[in-house]
Amino acid sequence: MTVQPHEVIAAVLRDVKAVVFDTDGVITDFARVHAAAWKTAFDALLAEHPPEDPGQRRPLSIRDDYLRYVDGKSRFAGAYAFLASRGLDPTDATVRAVAEHKERLFTERLREHGIDAYPGAVRLVRALRRAGMPRAAASASRHAHELLTRAEVLDLFDVLVDGGEAARLGLAGKPQPDLFLEAARGLGVPTARCAVVEDALAGVGAGRRGGFALVVGVNRAHDPDSEARLLEHAADIVVHDLAELLQEGVRR
Repeated sequence: MTVQPHEVIAAVLRDVKAVVFDTDGVITDFARVHAAAWKTAFDALLAEHPPEDPGQRRPLSIRDDYLRYVDGKSRFAGAYAFLASRGLDPTDATVRAVAEHKERLFTERLREHGIDAYPGAVRLVRALRRAGMPRAAASASRHAHELLTRAEVLDLFDVLVDGGEAARLGLAGKPQPDLFLEAARGLGVPTARCAVVEDALAGVGAGRRGGFALVVGVNRAHDPDSEARLLEHAADIVVHDLAELLQEGVRR
């Protein structure tokens, strides 16, 4: 009989009964496009309405400002947090205007460029499916369904909770755990038996607040500072690629 290697779930995931995944930056590589669109929109606003303090007029830093104030949050929450950090008055009109500018930029770039899923993420989700472990995708983005469809991975998930569903249900955005809690509810598995996989600081914090059994941080940049921040925000472990959550077994 032929003995062949195959991928099995690493031990760290074997004590959970379901896994909830963030999408952008975890499953798909479009987080960088979100970040670039936000930077263009915020930098334009800062140029048009410069803060009184000259030190607050610098362009948005994706490594610092974006990850700290915007990444993983809803459009309006992220816009509000960044504008407040620069000493601006984040009125509803201003927040809506910069968020809508970002959405136009993002949609244009989505049409112009393709969307791919991370190979390691696809390998892990497929291994979970083979093992019969329920899987959910959760995102604050209203584009999540389209992105997962374009990346040809939507059918790998049993449940999707996106920004549109969150708005319909009145779910609070990250760092509140509502998105993840709804995803776990949809899978029918208690949070104390679920893992969350997330690349954003707000999302890692949401996983911890939600009482999930395991919170996995993803550090795509392979940056020691980013890894330290994810751990500080209560990630149990940090990986650079989701394939690290697999190991080789033997199929007989």
